[in-house]
Amino acid sequence: MEAKAAHPLQQIAGNPTHKLLLKQWLKEEDLIFNRLSLKETQIDATRSQITHLYCLFFLFHSTSLLLLSTGHPALCTRSWLPSLCSLLFSLPFIWAIRYKTDVESHLEKMLRREKEDSKLLGKCVEELKRKGVEFDLLTEVDALRRAKSLRVESKAVRTWSARDFVTMFFVTLSCGVMVLNRLILCT
Repeated sequence: MEAKAAHPLQQIAGNPTHKLLLKQWLKEEDLIFNRLSLKETQIDATRSQITHLYCLFFLFHSTSLLLLSTGHPALCTRSWLPSLCSLLFSLPFIWAIRYKTDVESHLEKMLRREKEDSKLLGKCVEELKRKGVEFDLLTEVDALRRAKSLRVESKAVRTWSARDFVTMFFVTLSCGVMVLNRLILCT
């Protein structure tokens, strides 16, 4: 009767199995929190790199247009050369932007997964703290393992995403600059 009257945390402190499980889960919660912080830092760094790439892309084209506008008028006969160079130098920027946006998307998926793990583990810890010794280790721990293993990431049919539109925008802009180079050189 006295065991039932004790607080669940006192029951856990008296039972070495439940106490060990609680310590392990609290440690795992801390590890998940650290991974969440790391992922958020990586996402911020990737977004900063993407912003730098955007700035470099526009700086490159601004500089190339400025240099071409001060060029010699006889360059009109060979205007395809600076235009082609401008387009070819734009492609690595576009590829780098696309690559970094893919990295950002992957990191965001991993962050969502870690948040789901954290939420699931938090529920189990709360349940253990609430039930105390009445917490059935076999069924509850198995339920946690099954929930983690049964989680299936659904892969939707590939549709247009914001990253695709950003890539198309930069390709279109590069082609527009190519035409603009020709106009500047020949007028």
